[in-house]
Amino acid sequence: MADHAVSDDHRVQAQLDRLWSLSPGADVLGLERITRLLERLDNPHRSLPPVFHVAGTNGKGSTCAFLRAAMEADGKSVHVFTSPHLVRFNERIRIAGQLISDEQLARYLERVLDIAEGVNASFFEVTTAAAFLAFAEHDADACIIEVGLGGRLDATNIISDPVVCGIAQLGIDHQAFLGDTLEKIAAEKAGIAKPGAPLVTQRYAESLVPVITDAVANASTRWIAQGDGWDAAVYRDRIHYRDDLGRLETPLPRLAGAHQVQNAALAFAMLRHQNAVPLSEAALKAAPLWAQWPARLQRLEHGPLLRSLPEGTTAWLDGGHNAGAGEAIGAFFTADRLEGQKLHLVIGMLANKEMDSFLAPLAGKVAHIHALPVPGHDHHPPERFAAVAAKWGIGCTAYKDVSEAIGTIAAECAAAGDEAPKLLIGGSLYLAGEILRLNEQLPD
Repeated sequence: MADHAVSDDHRVQAQLDRLWSLSPGADVLGLERITRLLERLDNPHRSLPPVFHVAGTNGKGSTCAFLRAAMEADGKSVHVFTSPHLVRFNERIRIAGQLISDEQLARYLERVLDIAEGVNASFFEVTTAAAFLAFAEHDADACIIEVGLGGRLDATNIISDPVVCGIAQLGIDHQAFLGDTLEKIAAEKAGIAKPGAPLVTQRYAESLVPVITDAVANASTRWIAQGDGWDAAVYRDRIHYRDDLGRLETPLPRLAGAHQVQNAALAFAMLRHQNAVPLSEAALKAAPLWAQWPARLQRLEHGPLLRSLPEGTTAWLDGGHNAGAGEAIGAFFTADRLEGQKLHLVIGMLANKEMDSFLAPLAGKVAHIHALPVPGHDHHPPERFAAVAAKWGIGCTAYKDVSEAIGTIAAECAAAGDEAPKLLIGGSLYLAGEILRLNEQLPD
């Protein structure tokens, strides 16, 4: 799928331009091209620090954030590869705790592209190769790798010897690539299982048990599922985690949403079921408060984009775009949190996302839908949002961009005397990145 990555640094932009000229820019799953790329680079993926490999429909990025937070709380240095980026391409590659610099990024992309002729590698495959090359050439105590799409045929699955693999929430998304049933999607995600690396997962429906059991058997490893090998629950505003090693009690995550408890607990389970990177209990207890992951029910500052809104306005940003994300977001907006108000929903969604299932959990919690395009991408037209609004008995207004939407909301609030409206902005990670850029809240 098109990425439309750009950079303010001319050296990085020159390599991104090269990438688009050499790459089909399409998602063509398979390990053949990444294998050829890495062979030409002398297989840097075989020289990485201990790898923690994470898949999932929702929550895999947050799980990676909790893993990183725990390790860094214990003084460990950590490489991290995640996708997509929100504002800057550099966000995808973190070298020993620091975002890759423009100079480094340009150099590693150039080295991969110099040997990529004839491979027909995708954008993501080139990026993966560049990350692995950078990680192999810098010391660190651990390496956290987030799956890009699916698992079994994802470019990151070239990693043959992770120390532990994890799968977060499973749901319907990317059906064109992964299949249109949970069973098919689970099989693709569980394809990251490797010999000698425990596969740690959240709790799933009984119908998925045979699928994951088969994947684990084929990989000659063991499955450690929530409710069997480990479990966690919230009691008196604390996470209570347990497994065969004993019990662990931690603060609730700083990241918003009840679903983040499960992501933090999955990270705990992964860390406690491997021996390559030992961590103190104090580090695990610190992780929920240290972890940061932007555009996931993130409270926006009263920055340049929101400056026209009244002081006291509360605005949340979330890039979620599927049914599972919609359920988590809907659960977050309780009556107590809304304080008797309803949300201004400022939203744009890619055309290949299931709008109705994403929006359904927000029914009754929205005062007005403000429909946006997603620049540079095929997106749902405003008529689709208007149809949902009509079904809900509320209004819908279309805008050319988010600045126009915010300006209109601000003007209407001033005219009506509303002092502190509540906004939810999102529906797309691409749109979320634009919001953060305009509001000058760059991920770091």
